[in-house]
Amino acid sequence: GGGNKDPQPYKTQVMAEQDAELETIYPVTIKGKEDIEIRPRIDGFIDAIYVDEGSVVKKGQALFLINSPSATQALTTAQAAVESAKAQVNTAQVNVDRIKPLAEKGIVSHTQLNMYDNSLLSAKATLAQAQAQLSNAVATVGWTKVSSPVDGVVGAISYRQGSLVNSANVLTTVANTSNVFAYFSLNEKALTEFLSNLEGKTQAEKIKNAPEITLTLADGTVYPEKGKLETITGVVNITTGSANFRAEFPNAQGHLRSGTSGKISIPRTLHNVFVIPQEATFAQQDKTLVYKVQGDSVVQKTITAYSTPDGKSYAVTEGLVAGDRIVLAGVATLSNGTKIIAQ
Repeated sequence: GGGNKDPQPYKTQVMAEQDAELETIYPVTIKGKEDIEIRPRIDGFIDAIYVDEGSVVKKGQALFLINSPSATQALTTAQAAVESAKAQVNTAQVNVDRIKPLAEKGIVSHTQLNMYDNSLLSAKATLAQAQAQLSNAVATVGWTKVSSPVDGVVGAISYRQGSLVNSANVLTTVANTSNVFAYFSLNEKALTEFLSNLEGKTQAEKIKNAPEITLTLADGTVYPEKGKLETITGVVNITTGSANFRAEFPNAQGHLRSGTSGKISIPRTLHNVFVIPQEATFAQQDKTLVYKVQGDSVVQKTITAYSTPDGKSYAVTEGLVAGDRIVLAGVATLSNGTKIIAQ
């Protein structure tokens, strides 16, 4: 509109600095804190599979039973060896008990007594060795039961009942999901912006002071527990221009499954900014502009602004100063130099 029409009234507002709470949303992939490979410690056939893929298991819970004929055989042999060694100790002890009084009376020589003493020591050593082998054999038979080393969720089961397996085979994985990590990445610009909003001198300090993080699951539900920002890979990946982060979330109830996706929002506070309604702005090319009141007319001003979580306002960081008056609504009817009645 040129200057020929009568000036129309427009709602305006004077800029005053304030803080604005923003949040940034990132897509994330959720992974168990560690995915532990479950392997048998002995060779044998799978006799039983006690769990299904996706089962929630406790530490120490049996997952598989391995039938190992060689382990059973070794146990039987070791038990027999212990019995035999015990008998030899008994015989040697009887001989010592028989010879000792005779040697004391000088009927037989001390050399002969020493010989029997040595036989007893040797028999006891053989027994100790046999007992150690029996303990090993018992432990090995114990390995026929393959248990979960952690609380977690069972992954894909690669073998079926009757399969022949050995210690090189991964039977399944258990994802330790008592805590989970949500992985996400930031491009260089977002990373710089993100770090500049955190308190602290070093990157590590900034991460420690990062606010708590909210996780929204794929179905839109907000996860009740808050997460903590954990680590950044120290370098920005040159090819993708992004840095990888992870946030840790407690998962005592086991609701978060390894491999699922969601999104996280990280809150950040902007200080000394101007909060204006989005309808006070308009776009030209890739710039955001407002109309600033000057005297009885308006001029276009380019601003730098960030969307607020409600989606209705902008936090303006550049382009305006305290005391500036801007037009709040109806900007589509204005152009540079339009005369208005500011309200």
